[in-house]
Amino acid sequence: MAVFRYIIKDVKGARSEGTLKASSMDEAIDKLTKEGSTIISVKSTEEGAFKGKLSLFDKIMLTLYKIRTGVSLKTLVFFTRQLQTMFSAGLTIERALTNLERDEKNKRFKKVLKKLSEDIKKGFSLSEAFEQHPGIFSNLYVSLVKAGEASGTLHTILDELSEYLEKVQDTKRKVWSALAYPIFILCFLVVVVWVLFYYIIPLFAKVYANFGADLPVPTLAAIAISNFIRGHVFYAILIIITIFMALFLFYLSDRGRYIIDGFYRKIPVIGSLLNNSIMNKFSRTFSILMYAGVPIMETMELVENVVQNAVIERAVKKARVMVKEGYSVAGAFKKTRVFPPTLLQLISTGEETGDMDKLLGKAADFFEKLVDSVIDRLTSLIEPLLIILMAGLVGSIIIVIYLPVFYLGMAISTGVK
Repeated sequence: MAVFRYIIKDVKGARSEGTLKASSMDEAIDKLTKEGSTIISVKSTEEGAFKGKLSLFDKIMLTLYKIRTGVSLKTLVFFTRQLQTMFSAGLTIERALTNLERDEKNKRFKKVLKKLSEDIKKGFSLSEAFEQHPGIFSNLYVSLVKAGEASGTLHTILDELSEYLEKVQDTKRKVWSALAYPIFILCFLVVVVWVLFYYIIPLFAKVYANFGADLPVPTLAAIAISNFIRGHVFYAILIIITIFMALFLFYLSDRGRYIIDGFYRKIPVIGSLLNNSIMNKFSRTFSILMYAGVPIMETMELVENVVQNAVIERAVKKARVMVKEGYSVAGAFKKTRVFPPTLLQLISTGEETGDMDKLLGKAADFFEKLVDSVIDRLTSLIEPLLIILMAGLVGSIIIVIYLPVFYLGMAISTGVK
């Protein structure tokens, strides 16, 4: 049975929309017209792991949709764990969702839980109900639930999915906690520089103007920048916003995303942290999909959409094509020259022994330890480096401001002699 999303006008002219199950488009249209409704649109909601090549406009709309409808990973982790606990305790999915909806504090997610409960009452499977909310439940999430339903091991899959999401959340938290301090310092540095150019330099410029002395070139340049910022605040803000918007749109393009993601991976220390985090997510996702019995080609499709790095996505896509042509999984990944030798060795051993899911789980644990190690190293290095950066930049601006004073002092001392 396929799922169709419709928009109709009923006999009273009121507009309504929703979803229904039917074996074909014709059957869906028949069901709607039998009620005397006027059909505005009917579209199938069924999609595979790949959604095809999206235009830039589609990507912008998809990003806005996820921002508008999405919930935090923490909320999703808690929901999955609670659903697994209730289902394992013997409650029906419908009852479990009703209980979760009653206790949910997040208003946006509360509406989603209500809709999920209504869809289950209509006869939808849990995976079909989840598919109606792509901003919250990813293809990976839906595919794992679908695999659990097909194999009769939904409670086990939900347990594995809960642990997977918890570990992904933990790794994400560690990465962001490591990056939070440098991001804060850089933002603070921007504010300090802005205050210097907007308030401090003009004060010195007035004093120097009263003396009518010739100023050094660096000081003249600093005063010119300050005058531009003060005289064109609106344009300065507009330029900054335009730069960020241009970078955002560039990142949404395939080439732009590939360039920026590749650049991230090459940043000293931070690149190592991000790369190990990606490999951790790649290995853990691959492991849980193999454990759930998802076919290898579909697994690679889903993994490609989960890693969230264009360089790794392209490598997985190439590997998937090679596997389809007869290469081994380890051999295909090795050909891409992107994946580390440790991971390739574990995949190769897993193929030979038939325990790929377990060995990929070990690979995920290995990369998680590497993430912890890099975070410890980053914590010890980043503080002195940022202090040096801040001192160097702010100190340089202050020296440029005081250069005329130094020149004046030198002139006075020369005259005294």
